[in-house]
Amino acid sequence: MARLTKNQKEAQAKVDASKLYSLSEASALVKEITNVKFDATVDLAIRLGVDPRKANQMVRGVVTLPHGTGKDVKVLALVTPDKEAEATEAGADFVGLDEYLQKIKGGWTDVDVIITMPSVMGKLGPLGRVLGPRGLMPNPKTGTVTMDVAKAVKEVKAGKIDFKVDKTGIVHAAIGKVSFDAKQIAENANELIQTLIKMKPTASKGTYIKSSYMSSTMSTGLALDIKSN
Repeated sequence: MARLTKNQKEAQAKVDASKLYSLSEASALVKEITNVKFDATVDLAIRLGVDPRKANQMVRGVVTLPHGTGKDVKVLALVTPDKEAEATEAGADFVGLDEYLQKIKGGWTDVDVIITMPSVMGKLGPLGRVLGPRGLMPNPKTGTVTMDVAKAVKEVKAGKIDFKVDKTGIVHAAIGKVSFDAKQIAENANELIQTLIKMKPTASKGTYIKSSYMSSTMSTGLALDIKSN
């Protein structure tokens, strides 16, 4: 095992591994125990009592974080010429169609979110091999396949994120940066947690939120006490 640096040891000493932290406590502590020279991302990992292999227990959705993600989200709008001006005006970083389809076919995926229109989805099917594994395939359920392209672009730029339970039953989401103040981190985290609670599948029996952890890019995970918020 790699040896811990002095800073890492000091950070670990501040964490009580047996404790469940409230959101406000964890949000303050995650800032204290992050010792990196860049603005680290704050993540939540929430284990749900669902079986994602069953369609009626799949948890997937979107949430608009009240304070955004702190990340400059790069948006590609794959639209027909009549929608290009609208997408550009709304703040999309890349706007077009066939030229970008060719670039993606060649392996280019230097974007965070792709927004498109229903009429264009047929052209994206063959690119599923490239887009699917990277989580970039537009989906009507997450609002990234829509006729209101401008609204979708603005929402994503403002901090709308989509989430999906993975095959082990965990939802991972970036909810901010350590440069945020603790209150902003806590409010963003709470927005995601409350959204997940509202989405509990009726087929999910027993404890729904089994465990949840907050961490930054390089920090120890802090176990959360969801009931205390």
